[in-house]
Amino acid sequence: MSVNPGHFPLNAESLPDDRFLDREESWLRFNQRVLELAEDPGLPLLERVRFLSIFASNLDEFFMVRVAGLARRMATGLAVQSASGRQPREVLERTATVAHELMLRHAECFRDDLCPALAKEGVEILRWVDLAETEQERLRRLFRDRIYPVLTPLVVDSAHPFPYISGLSLNLAVIVRDPETDATMFARVKVPPVLPRFIEASPDRFTPLEDVIAAHLGQLFVGMEVVEHHAFRVTRNQDLEIDDDISEGLLQALERELLRRRFGPVVRLEVEESISEAVLELLSEELTIDEGQIYKVGGPLDLAGLAAIADLDRPELKYPPFVPSKEAIPEDAGIFAAIRERDILLHHPYDSFTTTVQRFIEDAAADSRVLAIKQTLYRTSGDSPIVNALINAAEAGKQVVVVVELKARFDERANIAWARELEKAGCHVVYGFVGLKTHCKLALVVRQERDGTLRRYCHIGTGNYHPKTARLYEDFGLLTAKPEIGEDVSVLFNHLTGYSRQDSYKRLLVAPHSLRSGLVQRIEREIDNHRAGQPARVRIKCNSLVDEVVIDALYHASRAGVPVDIWVRGICALRPGVPGLSETIRVRSVLGRFLEHSRVFAFEGEGEPEVWFGSADLMHRNLDRRVEALVRVAERTQVTDLVRLLDLAMDDDTQSWWLDGDGTWTRRAAATGEKLLDIQSHLIKSRRWRTVDATS
Repeated sequence: MSVNPGHFPLNAESLPDDRFLDREESWLRFNQRVLELAEDPGLPLLERVRFLSIFASNLDEFFMVRVAGLARRMATGLAVQSASGRQPREVLERTATVAHELMLRHAECFRDDLCPALAKEGVEILRWVDLAETEQERLRRLFRDRIYPVLTPLVVDSAHPFPYISGLSLNLAVIVRDPETDATMFARVKVPPVLPRFIEASPDRFTPLEDVIAAHLGQLFVGMEVVEHHAFRVTRNQDLEIDDDISEGLLQALERELLRRRFGPVVRLEVEESISEAVLELLSEELTIDEGQIYKVGGPLDLAGLAAIADLDRPELKYPPFVPSKEAIPEDAGIFAAIRERDILLHHPYDSFTTTVQRFIEDAAADSRVLAIKQTLYRTSGDSPIVNALINAAEAGKQVVVVVELKARFDERANIAWARELEKAGCHVVYGFVGLKTHCKLALVVRQERDGTLRRYCHIGTGNYHPKTARLYEDFGLLTAKPEIGEDVSVLFNHLTGYSRQDSYKRLLVAPHSLRSGLVQRIEREIDNHRAGQPARVRIKCNSLVDEVVIDALYHASRAGVPVDIWVRGICALRPGVPGLSETIRVRSVLGRFLEHSRVFAFEGEGEPEVWFGSADLMHRNLDRRVEALVRVAERTQVTDLVRLLDLAMDDDTQSWWLDGDGTWTRRAAATGEKLLDIQSHLIKSRRWRTVDATS
């Protein structure tokens, strides 16, 4: 399978040059929406704490990948002007400005809003000086027994060079004075990541780990005077650079690159605002960073660690308990019989992943009539029942083929481990294509029926085969025994495991060959329908909308008068509502309890809507550098319900953020006495929100 640059049928020259929003700033605005959830007093308190933690971890990844990648391209002379018209230096400067603003706002929310609110509920996060003497005494014992043994102070002098500071590590910069010589020296103390980020001083009273260490620096530098100490943290480039054409195996190359990742260049230095200029200057010089890479915030740093506070056993401060529905496939029904009877549309986490997708693989592994199982794995959990089922199937003598994507960002180590376990069990493990990531979500079960015929059962989804995230991520899946889908999925697996060149399918759109062009052709068809006086509309739900070809097609559709609705979670480079360009386009974003993760594409089709869903976002990497798959939903009631859901998200009375043409996101505010619909709560309450017994 080769990379196809895609379909370019429409004239982009007639469109204005400034028609694209900057993707990096758009991502930062997404994280701003996460922060706004943390700031929302209407949400349960510990959920607000969790959103504060998510904001911090999101920003870490943004700097490690996006900012670091841009800086690397600039250093090598490969950076070019962005689609938004900004030069690389302008993008970096604007990114730094917005990130600074958001980090200060994040720290303020923690300090001035959530900490006081937590204190009112009996949960306190305190600095060392605010602890009671009995609490300090308890932590002194803890320091002696559990913290002191794992600390390694590193001094900098003529015999000891400045130590390497690993990415995302939290550190104390310490200045000590020798009372005998009056000489001062710099030392670095790494805050051990193996210990809790916030130490419990007494029930529901916590203090940052670095505060406990700072209070005992005298024990680390005996005979020296501690002059000052300050917390700091660096972010390094942690994107992987793998040459797929290297002669050694991909797995070994990836393991080598994971070791190298720790030594990437610094792209951000976080310091507490109380740091002295002398210490900051020393850090800047040793880390070779400039002023624009320094982020001063009110402490404590590394608030991603607030996830542990959010996990406290205080159910009254969290979202109400939620148990996924098990109605999609009755527990007393055979799963293969249920799938033969009808296509089953799944909507996680509202539908149980355990009793549907996981059961599908586990039952296939245990069924003596099943001859083969083929599956893609992009991300999965550390104790994956899916992987265990595949291992059991292989050990039972079934043919098991697993396409493992080793380069799933930040899951590389886990995927290496699972690949080796699968190989040991006798599974055929395939690592996909040179130059392409395998991102599609597919499972194929081949079963011999009682009459001796072979039937193919398939699952095609929008989310990973990850039981834990399936409880937190919103995703769709289709379980089907339709022959045309089974044939398509078989052909696609032959692409993934062999050298088949077929790139046409009956019920699938597959990247990088046909997905972009297939979507653009359907947008063009809506333009033709509208001009012919037929019903026309485009509805899209995705995580990110960046691809210029698709965006231009949507602009042309809007210019022709076609209504276009975009439901996007994160990045959106399209400018909606611009006169003469995108007047009929609306863009909404929904964030909440669950991570909106599904990708759905609906085309009005002269009053007979055509709906597709699958793994692909509208980004260059998805459409050009990944194997992605969309499946067309055929059952009419399922099509109707998917369209209804898309329309519900776009309704003016639904809680959402609205995008303006200048890139500003505005949260929909309810008028006095008005209550907006929380779409996720609505789906929880309605559980099986569609007709279960769909008919064509």
